[in-house]
Amino acid sequence: MKNNIPQGYKATALGIIPQEWEVRPLNYLGAICSGGTPDTEVAEYWNGDIAWCTPSDITKLDTKYIESTEVKITAKGLKESSATLLPPRSIVVCTRATIGNAAICNTEIATNQGFKNIIPNEKTNPEWLYYIIIYSKPRLVRFGCGSTFLEVSKKDFSRFKIAVPPLAEQRKIAEVLSVWDEAIEKQARLIEKLALRKRALMQRLLSAKLRLPGFSDPWKELKINKITIIRKGEQVNKDVLFSNAKYPVINGGITPSGYLDIYNTKANTITISEGGNSCGYVNFMTTPFWSGGHCYTIEAKDGINNLFIYQLLKNNEKYIMSLRVGSGLPNIQIKDLGNLKFMIPTYQEQTAIAEVLTASDREIELAKEKLERLRRQKRGLMQQLLTGKKRVKY
Repeated sequence: MKNNIPQGYKATALGIIPQEWEVRPLNYLGAICSGGTPDTEVAEYWNGDIAWCTPSDITKLDTKYIESTEVKITAKGLKESSATLLPPRSIVVCTRATIGNAAICNTEIATNQGFKNIIPNEKTNPEWLYYIIIYSKPRLVRFGCGSTFLEVSKKDFSRFKIAVPPLAEQRKIAEVLSVWDEAIEKQARLIEKLALRKRALMQRLLSAKLRLPGFSDPWKELKINKITIIRKGEQVNKDVLFSNAKYPVINGGITPSGYLDIYNTKANTITISEGGNSCGYVNFMTTPFWSGGHCYTIEAKDGINNLFIYQLLKNNEKYIMSLRVGSGLPNIQIKDLGNLKFMIPTYQEQTAIAEVLTASDREIELAKEKLERLRRQKRGLMQQLLTGKKRVKY
């Protein structure tokens, strides 16, 4: 090893890379094209059959490929604007606001001006190029400039340098990473199916359309304030919050607004957001926390199963959100929450229903944990393969 550079590697402006690799600007790998927007006042430019991509089309993707868009333009709109029709296998890259988000075109697509796009040449594997763009996002973001919003210019994007392996190695790197993508997509689809099954199960079990074996007693209609204790949390000054305290401060959502070393609740508490953007959101906290000023806590009374009440409220979350009042910051009044009426079974049937639905929740939670492990593994592989620290046989 010479100067801490392993044999077969070399020092470059981007760090130590394999000898066979080169540091090249993006315009070495293909033609760089900007996007454009047809005049929005001209009706005949819109609602055509040409896919026209905006950043929101990219952010909602759950795959690296894009083949359809929410908005479409006409051939005339394309011709009379600065938009470019990209061929399949082109890479669309957001260079405004959500800088560095990207996708591979599965069909001909045009984009708006929030993109700089690459039509790969014969030196470039499109899948590898997609992965290196995604991996290089933090560096690309630093090229953004602008007072209103950050944007990477076509000039800076074209000159943006990356470490480029030989074409055969590009293909192999893309092939390896695609295996993880396929596993991630498969796991994401499984989670969607499990969530759909859970929703269907909730609706049937919590409405008595489906009764569990051994139960036939009639259900009773009861108000929530008759079977639970509803409390509003206590607001704390943000100046007393600190990051290394033990207990999260919850104002209704799932993201703590801060941390304290004291708490005013106990484990296994139901929460409902009282106000703000998450107004009406139902959650279940398994550990003690500080209930903030925009948080209701719900505690089941004797003879009522707490997990059953959580599942019941979660199943009716949209209706609870409809209780919002106020012309400014929306909120839910405690009396309106307390007056909600539901059909309630015996304690034994409540417990049985809660066990079934909690098991379903756990199945979804485990599937999500596996998905996150796959994503972490992919991030680690990208860091190794796209820098040449780990080589692939090709």
